[in-house]
Amino acid sequence: MNSSPDRQKTRSLTTQIALMEAAEKLVAKNGIQNVSIKGIVKEAGQKNESVLQYHFKNLQGLIDATHTRRNAQTQNKRLQLLTELDSIGSPPSLRTLCRIMVMPTFLLAKSEPGYRRYIIAFSPEITVAIGSALTMVNKTGGGGEGGQHTGELLRVALSHLDEPAYRQRMDFALRLCSAAMGNHARQKQAFRGASAERFVNSLVDALEGLLSAPVSKETNSFKE
Repeated sequence: MNSSPDRQKTRSLTTQIALMEAAEKLVAKNGIQNVSIKGIVKEAGQKNESVLQYHFKNLQGLIDATHTRRNAQTQNKRLQLLTELDSIGSPPSLRTLCRIMVMPTFLLAKSEPGYRRYIIAFSPEITVAIGSALTMVNKTGGGGEGGQHTGELLRVALSHLDEPAYRQRMDFALRLCSAAMGNHARQKQAFRGASAERFVNSLVDALEGLLSAPVSKETNSFKE
């Protein structure tokens, strides 16, 4: 039988998840600029209006916790795919690494409606990020061990790019993935059937082309 502290911890976690999922639903529907603490508390079915502040201090704390929760899911799925890849033993192709970039999100959204709402709600943050999208993803914990390992493998596979070119291409790649996944998630048949498989493979095609393209003379002429 659970002790009282264990029951309290379980209730607390249940409330936190309800608030995070309510935020995802409302942000996906209305945009983050049109979401209020009061609205989230009501959507989560909570009677105490101070419950969000109690668990997360403020709205930004709730959003940060939501990113942490979903990023943990993404990282675990990516580590699973990398473990399967490492078991093969041979160096992965660039196309395989592009699949490692997109498949964790695709598979999670395919299996979990809540994750799909998360993509709709927050993919614009990366797509229109000011500054480096790569830095933004790393700051919010989106990389993790699996992301770091994928980055290391990509850096080897993209040896034709110098460091500035590599970081620029990865910035483009992250924005492309975010925009494409966010748009697909809004479709009626998102992540289902042959059209979804065509979508994800086309996205991998686009990433592979983007990352493998040679650096032009025109681009090189603007080196600092």
